[in-house]
Amino acid sequence: MLSREERTPFSEWWWTVDKPLLGAILVLMLTGVILSLAASPPVATRIGLDPFHFFSRHVLFLLPSCLVLLGVSFLSPRSIRRSALIIFAMSIVLIAVTLAIGPEVKGSRRWITLLGVNIQASEIAKPSFVVIAAWLFAESTRRPEMPATSMALVLLLMLVSLLVMEPDFGQTMLILMVWGSLFFIAGMRMIWVFGLAGAAAAGLFSAYLFVPHVAGRIKRFMNPASGDTFQVDTAMEAFYNGGWFGLGPGEGIAKRSLPDSHTDFVFAVAAEEFGIILCLAMLALFAFVVIRTLSRAYANEDMFSRFAASGLAILFGVQAAINMSVNLQLIPAKGMTLPFISYGGSSIVSLAYGVGMMLALTRLRPRTEVEASGHAEAMRSYA
Repeated sequence: MLSREERTPFSEWWWTVDKPLLGAILVLMLTGVILSLAASPPVATRIGLDPFHFFSRHVLFLLPSCLVLLGVSFLSPRSIRRSALIIFAMSIVLIAVTLAIGPEVKGSRRWITLLGVNIQASEIAKPSFVVIAAWLFAESTRRPEMPATSMALVLLLMLVSLLVMEPDFGQTMLILMVWGSLFFIAGMRMIWVFGLAGAAAAGLFSAYLFVPHVAGRIKRFMNPASGDTFQVDTAMEAFYNGGWFGLGPGEGIAKRSLPDSHTDFVFAVAAEEFGIILCLAMLALFAFVVIRTLSRAYANEDMFSRFAASGLAILFGVQAAINMSVNLQLIPAKGMTLPFISYGGSSIVSLAYGVGMMLALTRLRPRTEVEASGHAEAMRSYA
């Protein structure tokens, strides 16, 4: 048993970390392992690999991810800001290198191989970008004379430009939504609300007009007869087949023909084999993580911690919502992983980094530590 009187780093972490939030994240990780075992063997067999190839790699990726999550959750807000700045700079360099020498896969350049490991730099950039944007918005509330909001906008345009060049419009929309949410939380004026909404609508319409890939997906969503909708149709059949309680572990049919049953459509495999009950339980877990983090962030007196934790929670929740919505044919198809459930090394490590920062920023810290950060007085004037 750990005593509250012990002054070791682990004991301080244990008594200040949000244990229900940590527990929900660990349950999601365990669920991802189970669903990877259920969904990935048919895909591996179909492409000539060992049946447990993707499952083994999924577990292998989880090991360093857990270390990243726990290690980052020990950091102070100041250390989080510094690490995010370094990781974001490295991610931008990697994205630029990927655009220059990365292989083209299905019309886009998103992956680069380093030391035998395929890396998607845009995944790593997301949580670090959110933290830096939150830092700048917090500075704008503390020092209005500082052009922090303009700097946040410049960073947004730089990252979005690189993502569009890949192209990766799904990640672009995700980044824009999270940045807009942070801007709103920071107290943006209504004229900015309409301006940003208009700019986002204009960008989406331009993509529809000038990018055939985007136009094709939107057309197939609006009129399924206009093109190939095999994956989303098969995913919907999985929900119908599974019903409330599912066909049973290993009894699914959709995963035998779905090319992305272990990544983009693992939610449909979960519905078919374990039923809608499991899907609702997963939805409840995702909602709990987001709402719990937002409530803890709102109670935080440090403006940076409040904004950063809120932005990371929104990033986590919106990504999960996009994946589940695609599986249910509520939005056009988009390759977006389900956090900690879908297969993908870069995604899992990036999510662990982001969630680790969420845990660190929502820890119960002494008031003296909060005031030492220099944002407590700004929080009072902001409120």
